[in-house]
Amino acid sequence: MARTLHSLSAIEVGVLKGVGAKMAVALEKVGVRSIFDLVTYYPRRHVDRTNEATIDEVVPGVETVVLGKITRVTTRRLRGGRVIVNATLADDTGYLDLVFFNQPYRERQLQGANDVAVFGKAEEYRGRFQMTNPIVDLVGATTGKIVPIYPQSQMAGLLTRDIAKFVAEALDRAGEIFDPLPPWVLSQFSLIPRDRAIKGIHQPETMLEVKVARKRLAFDELLRLQLLLVAEKVKREQTSKGISHDVSPFQIGNATLTSDFLDQIPFTLTTAQRKVISEIASDMSSPIPMHRLLQGDVGSGKTLVALTSMLMAVQSGYQAALLAPTTVLAEQHLLSIKAQLGNFRVEAKNDQDGMLFPIENRPLRVEALTGQTTAARRKLILKDLRDGAIDILIGTHALLVEGVEFQGLGALVVDEQHRFGVEQRSLLREREKINSGVEPDLLVMTATPIPRSAAMTVFGDLDVSILDELPPGRTPIDTVWLNHEELEEAGWSEVTGRIRNLEQAYVVCPLVEESEKLNTASANLVYERLSVGPLSGLRLGLVHGQMNDKQKNETMEGFRRGLIDVLVATTVIEVGVDVPNASIIIILDADRFGIAQLHQLRGRVGRGTKPSRCILVSSVESDSPAAERLRAVAESTDGFKLAERDLDLRGAGELMGTRQKGTTDLKLASITRDKQLVFAARNAAVKIVDRDYAMGSFPYLVNELTALIGEEEAANLFRG
Repeated sequence: MARTLHSLSAIEVGVLKGVGAKMAVALEKVGVRSIFDLVTYYPRRHVDRTNEATIDEVVPGVETVVLGKITRVTTRRLRGGRVIVNATLADDTGYLDLVFFNQPYRERQLQGANDVAVFGKAEEYRGRFQMTNPIVDLVGATTGKIVPIYPQSQMAGLLTRDIAKFVAEALDRAGEIFDPLPPWVLSQFSLIPRDRAIKGIHQPETMLEVKVARKRLAFDELLRLQLLLVAEKVKREQTSKGISHDVSPFQIGNATLTSDFLDQIPFTLTTAQRKVISEIASDMSSPIPMHRLLQGDVGSGKTLVALTSMLMAVQSGYQAALLAPTTVLAEQHLLSIKAQLGNFRVEAKNDQDGMLFPIENRPLRVEALTGQTTAARRKLILKDLRDGAIDILIGTHALLVEGVEFQGLGALVVDEQHRFGVEQRSLLREREKINSGVEPDLLVMTATPIPRSAAMTVFGDLDVSILDELPPGRTPIDTVWLNHEELEEAGWSEVTGRIRNLEQAYVVCPLVEESEKLNTASANLVYERLSVGPLSGLRLGLVHGQMNDKQKNETMEGFRRGLIDVLVATTVIEVGVDVPNASIIIILDADRFGIAQLHQLRGRVGRGTKPSRCILVSSVESDSPAAERLRAVAESTDGFKLAERDLDLRGAGELMGTRQKGTTDLKLASITRDKQLVFAARNAAVKIVDRDYAMGSFPYLVNELTALIGEEEAANLFRG
């Protein structure tokens, strides 16, 4: 009888020959405790011994695998703690020099090692071939055409030959491995059976066998994650009680808060904004709680869409909340929303249970609750919130603490969702669900565009709306990359010229204080140097994360009011800061930032009518990974294109960290490399779950998911 992977998770590796107490501890250090862990401890690559090069066949600049033995290892220690390890690899045709920078453990690893595989690009140096920092594998006396190379742990003392031996015995003991996928999935997506795939990844005869095995096993990983996401979504749609909001701006001739608001906007909505507002209105009119992600590039008009959704809740007799990651952003939202809604009034509404707000018609009230709110003011806000006298509450994490009670929360907007954990995002909704029995509509927003494959994986339980147009009149931002010498020659003079033209500037630094370990600009030092140097005579301000909220808010308000010409800042200005008069931003040591962060920082300018400029300052080598990022940002202002490029360069590790469930199962699959498999897995998951979130027709898949997320979590999802 075929074994399931779930059943293999109950068998400890200690049953295998050679796995005593000491080896069991070593395997546990790399996450291998059961036979399931072992057979899914996949090779990180394979050496094709039918296609390996001898040393005399090495071509300069071409990535090559070379096998041989180490004949010499030496170590040199330099000033500052730096270490250089030199080694020589030999085979029957010659010698290859290896050099490793700051990898002192290589001396122990390579001393007297036979059967070593090195992978890298060789270059000619002093008449001999040399590889710098190659990948090294101690393959042992392995046989066979294709040699699997497993992730090895120096600390655990594991070698690839040990793991290969244990895997071979585990596969032999396991026998045939059961395949839980229905035949139509294998056929539709051209997948081989699981048993063939697991044996093919560990004991392949050809590289083609490796390829098809990897495809099937990567699909399995992505499918398990998608099944969790789709089941969550279907269960919420079937079991959660929401609010059917009044979305009557879309009913001709019926004046409402929302229609009045949209009518008074002094510009025309983009096609994308109209489409997204319609999607949100459709969600909010339904008794199924909205669970939507709003993606939009910097300046695409997300806040207007969010405010429209909050007004739909208010005109239905409910309250709305906007959760922002920082006090600066919360205060800015407060000022902006109050300015737009200053003359609006709300009417008392009836529902089946009577008056939601037992108050006569009155001005619409917007308040903010942050860590800076005084105790007396906080007490008043909390009372009025419970009484229904506050219609829209804007706040930071202060909204999430005990004691914040709404009379009837109808819509929650989370701005810059990546700044909040999954539990934080759901806390207010769950609290409201307990108090009132209904679940508020949820709109989470991000100004950091996420590629479709990543959004489908990280936010696959949400519906997705995209704002991919900029409103007319947005000022283009010219972006250039200068080194530090070019900045001194031309950059600061451009800043002073713009200040003379009554414009304002940002100067962004990666650090607050100077670091002894990093030769990187610090905000304090830059502020001091610019004040007495190239920007002397101008009004400079300084803002960074170590200031208290009051200091930050006072400085930002001074900059908004034009009392400060140049704001020297760290990344506290990354999101939400809107100063239309700021037309130039200089980002020092720009190589210290990622693509998404640079794009966000650049979005602080170009918000007014004046031509805007972003100067990226860095002296990194032109062929470095950091240079790739800088070139990408300098060449494009399209956040969605940059997001795809960022995913290609950086991978999805940081994004995946925003999801708790299922991500640790991605051992082979890569959102970057396997985009088409992500879409295929989503397609299959939707068909498998259909309308049955308990997946009663697929008990073996449920067993696998249970092993992945745990009994309690599985019970809540599939049976709760």
